[in-house]
Amino acid sequence: MRIAAIPGDGIGVEVLPAAVDVIDAALSVSGERIEWTWLDWGCTYFVDNGRMMPSDGLDVLAQHDAIFLGAVGRPDVPDHESLWGLLIPIRREFDQYVNLRPIKIFDGLVPRVSLPPGRTVDLVIVRENTEGEYSDVGGRFARGTAREFAVQENIFTRVGIERIARYACELAVTRSHSLTSATKSNGIIHTMPFWDDVVGEVVSAYPDVTYTSALVDALAADLVLRPYAHDVIVASNLFGDILSDIAAAVVGSIGIAPSANLNPERLHPSMFEPVHGSAPLIAGQGIANPIAAIWSGALMLEHLGHSDAAGLVMRAVEESLGDPATRTGDLDGTATTAQVRDFLVSAVASHS
Repeated sequence: MRIAAIPGDGIGVEVLPAAVDVIDAALSVSGERIEWTWLDWGCTYFVDNGRMMPSDGLDVLAQHDAIFLGAVGRPDVPDHESLWGLLIPIRREFDQYVNLRPIKIFDGLVPRVSLPPGRTVDLVIVRENTEGEYSDVGGRFARGTAREFAVQENIFTRVGIERIARYACELAVTRSHSLTSATKSNGIIHTMPFWDDVVGEVVSAYPDVTYTSALVDALAADLVLRPYAHDVIVASNLFGDILSDIAAAVVGSIGIAPSANLNPERLHPSMFEPVHGSAPLIAGQGIANPIAAIWSGALMLEHLGHSDAAGLVMRAVEESLGDPATRTGDLDGTATTAQVRDFLVSAVASHS
């Protein structure tokens, strides 16, 4: 396997190497290995070169089986430069139209909300990843004048909605046969009713899937009040982004939230990254939680056909999260990034 590793910015340069160590340890059990290509792209590259990656960066990535990303963003680089110069071009060039974000409570973690006795949280947000609200169609007119205005066009296509809804339905069939669609069709008059119509058409081919359409504001509140009541949620680009951060915070910390940017047809490499971003306020202190990156690595192993190694990683993660001595401070623990990594590498070996 050839995998491109892009640590990126902030805590990305701390958590991604930690995750790589754990992945390598898990694969070594079965004699497998990864050929890592380390790429120093990101905001520092932007400051030095005026762009987030080389002009042939996408061609370089296309030669790999997957992409492993740490984080993107630095306070002195505008967010639209960092995201639209690296992350979003990768997602769109390689048609990574599924953004998969699993959320669960692990034994030993205290959720940030009260749950009824016997209830837990184990859900997946399926976010459309290449169109929707994150569109570059539009512009600004008469900048700096009293007549200045901005136009932003949302792009929703039938094929885009159909394929993300179908992926969510297929996932729901493997879980509890329950699917919730996030919408805002009472206020957004064109795109959201279109989303509702197309999702409904796709779901009609899955009679054993229980389907609910929920207004996104009410759904956000319900994720806080009753997170245990949800299983698979399908959402547009913006709504899925927001809902997944809410859900991660509910179960403990965004520091454990992974994601997979998938091209399900495997025509292009998929990309795996933690949800948390570059977290510049704690960068360089050695206290960043590496679990989100490590769990993202387990998703990558699963995608590449190494389910045994992925299972080893996740069993080690569960053991780590069960003890404050091997949890970082965001989860009320005392461990450093390096201590979590070292524990997980040892745990992977012991579980094998």
